[in-house]
Amino acid sequence: GYAYWQTQFGGGAGVIGQQLRIDRIQATIIGVAPEGFVGMADQGVPAAFLPITHYAFSFRGPNYPRNYNWSWLEIIGRRRPGVSPVEARSDLTAAFQQSWRAQYSADPGWGGVEVVQPRGELGPVQLGRGPDAGRDSRVALWTSGVALIVLLVACANVANLLLSRALSRRREIAMRLALGVGRARLARQLLTESLVLAALGGAAGLLIAQWGAATLRTLFLPGDEASGVLTDGRTLAFAGLATLGAALLTGLVPAFHSGRANLAATLKAGAREGTYRRSRTRTALLVFQAALSVILLVGAGLFVRSLENVRGYRLGYDVDLVLFAAANARGVSIDPTAQQGLNDRMLAAAQSLPGVTRAAVAMSVPFWSNESRGLWVPGVDSVRNRGRFLMQAGSADYFATMGTRMLLGRAFDETDQAGTPRVMVVSEGMARALWPGRDPIGQCVRIGEENAPCTSVVGVSEEMRLRSLADAREFTYHLPLTQLDEPSYPQLLVRVAGRPEDHVAALRRVLQAEMPGAAYVNVVPLSRLVDPNLRAWRFGATVFVAFGVLALVLAAIGLYSLITFDVAQRRQEFGVRLALGASAGQVMRLIVGGGLRLVGLGVVAGGAIALWAAPWLEAVLFEQSPRDPLVFGIVAAVLLGVAIMASVAPARRASHVDPSVTLRGD
Repeated sequence: GYAYWQTQFGGGAGVIGQQLRIDRIQATIIGVAPEGFVGMADQGVPAAFLPITHYAFSFRGPNYPRNYNWSWLEIIGRRRPGVSPVEARSDLTAAFQQSWRAQYSADPGWGGVEVVQPRGELGPVQLGRGPDAGRDSRVALWTSGVALIVLLVACANVANLLLSRALSRRREIAMRLALGVGRARLARQLLTESLVLAALGGAAGLLIAQWGAATLRTLFLPGDEASGVLTDGRTLAFAGLATLGAALLTGLVPAFHSGRANLAATLKAGAREGTYRRSRTRTALLVFQAALSVILLVGAGLFVRSLENVRGYRLGYDVDLVLFAAANARGVSIDPTAQQGLNDRMLAAAQSLPGVTRAAVAMSVPFWSNESRGLWVPGVDSVRNRGRFLMQAGSADYFATMGTRMLLGRAFDETDQAGTPRVMVVSEGMARALWPGRDPIGQCVRIGEENAPCTSVVGVSEEMRLRSLADAREFTYHLPLTQLDEPSYPQLLVRVAGRPEDHVAALRRVLQAEMPGAAYVNVVPLSRLVDPNLRAWRFGATVFVAFGVLALVLAAIGLYSLITFDVAQRRQEFGVRLALGASAGQVMRLIVGGGLRLVGLGVVAGGAIALWAAPWLEAVLFEQSPRDPLVFGIVAAVLLGVAIMASVAPARRASHVDPSVTLRGD
């Protein structure tokens, strides 16, 4: 990879031909990938790219092409022109079944095509662009829309301010028009002013984005390659278009309003500039800002509550108390007998460490490595149609180490050995899917092939989330490692007292002492494997809250500026009211009430839009109603509170107008 070449080899041409050990493989470097190339990686930047023949062979030997249960193995293909996805899927399925039949003739343990019904599936190379885009992609799309809404709020705010400025210059504009300046030329001047403002704002925005992008990458994509905003041509082009669009949006309103000025009436009005009339355009822009602010704040509230739901969601195990330790052979050949001995020594070493309360050898780890095998259940026509069943395997203390609760029956223990009857523990979801309304204890499940020996269900555990937090059709079953036909790759789950991070170094040290040759061990908190799956909700909550607060501030500034301008224009009116006996409190209530009415209209309009858009937002929330009345109520209260605060200062100034000074000035 380009980045690895730069950091480890100084970017020199002498890298070609050098040797590099990657796990069990001694490889010769034959080239450097282009900068930014990541292949099929969806997280992080690969350090190196290997032929799959070398990698797979190093783990499974010469039989690797005939293993059909490798979920990580995918094939990249290019459809011929004119071939539809349906036709391509049909061809893939036919090829897959032909391959399966050839393997079945050599090894009937896989099950026949008619029983297993293997099929080919077609999907996009970049899942985020496909019809089944993941939650990260959907949240990213929503945040793009949020950024657009904030831009519209800012444009409405600036347009309102420019319109206020144009209204205060209406005698100047009328005089210039009377002296022969064309309306088109005047409109160009106003648009030029807004373009200069937008250009300055765009430049400042790019500088902030350069810092903000680095911050977001650190928080949510720490493994991705750094890319500067100021060095990316597409980002700069988009920023230029957004700046031009903002200039037009903010400049057209005052230009259009100024072009409609009544010269005779404006010039005749003199210094008093006629009777005050509130601009409907400015009022509409303020209501528009308030409505958009409601939409953003509702989205922020929903994402925050959704994130709280995720953090409080029971995954079926104790994430915050478990460490994951995995051995890397690094070229050391370990036969099955030695591998079992290594597992036992690692387990004993972990259990001897102060602060370790439980430890277990595990074949699969949540959100890291999972396996699935064919299941056959007497009386159930097609197990596959009942859900996706993932296999977990561990030593006797597996459930106690993970903190997984048993709901029925028992967990497997030291008595479940290779020569004893085969047993399994199923999750509550699996029991419900396969034996609805029946007792699952004692039921027979055949694993791997239809004529395999019965594995009896001895217990039901709570549901464990292994690959997805929101997949209602994903279920789990658990097997004792001692009854599996193949040895487990050396990896442990270790339960500790206190913060797992405090025990990482000590656990790595005692386990490393058991590693043969150049083999080494990695130790990480289990939470580090789970946390990336919370990224969509954390990102959505962070961006929605940040943009929602920004929109709220903009709306407050817009309301304050509108009321301040109105108060300045209505000084004569307030002076007359006070002279005729109105109290300062009545004047304040008049102004504050006007601000509340405007924001109230925006709250109603924005709430209605948020309710209408709720079904689209529901797909990216977690166990959270998009029409939560609590969120809508809090947002309405916040907006109305901001309206009161933005109205009070101008209202106090209006209530302290001196009637004699105001009337004498007229």
